[in-house]
Amino acid sequence: MGDIERKRFYTAVIIPAILLAFMWAVKIAEWIFGIRLVFLGVHPLHADGIPGIFLYPFIHASFKHLMANSVPFMVLATALFYFYREIALKVLIAIWILSGIWIWFGARDSYHIGASGLVYGLASFLFVSGLIRKHNGLAALSLIVVFLYGSLIWGLFPELFPKENISWEGHLGGLVAGVIFAFYFKKEGPQRKMYSWDYEEEEDDEDDENPYWKQPNSSSTYKL
Repeated sequence: MGDIERKRFYTAVIIPAILLAFMWAVKIAEWIFGIRLVFLGVHPLHADGIPGIFLYPFIHASFKHLMANSVPFMVLATALFYFYREIALKVLIAIWILSGIWIWFGARDSYHIGASGLVYGLASFLFVSGLIRKHNGLAALSLIVVFLYGSLIWGLFPELFPKENISWEGHLGGLVAGVIFAFYFKKEGPQRKMYSWDYEEEEDDEDDENPYWKQPNSSSTYKL
């Protein structure tokens, strides 16, 4: 890794590390002072749950819960800020707020907490965005995300883990938000490199006044 890439990586780590540190600080403060901040989560269709739209990723039920979210959040968020640095902060905030709003409007009547909604949103954004941009590097990243975190899909089926009190609504909300913003930000951020033959093909199509597909009896003509 060269100096430029190393600097870019360190820069990509900063915001995810700050957010993760804050999550741990909140949990440690709960433990030290013997308090519970669950009431700061998203409480669907209740006024007291509106602040949770912005706070829910920082609140976790236990250290085990926090540890389960820490590594995937750090890996996926760092990947977002490394590969999509121009739009990373916008994407993160958009997924964060939209998934929180959906939880508030459509989840079960309980407090929904934890960063897993963000994890699902980041994973789905990186996967879908890498595919639709037709960018070799980002497509490879999509495959890596599937390899590392493809098992996240099971978190959408709460009946498989009846004793875990899993907020599948938060998982689904994050996943859908990630897909939506992958398409919404498609024209922003890294783009597929265009080669000379791409432009030549476009120019040929535009310059041809009588392209083959407009010719009579063209239904039996195929372009190889």
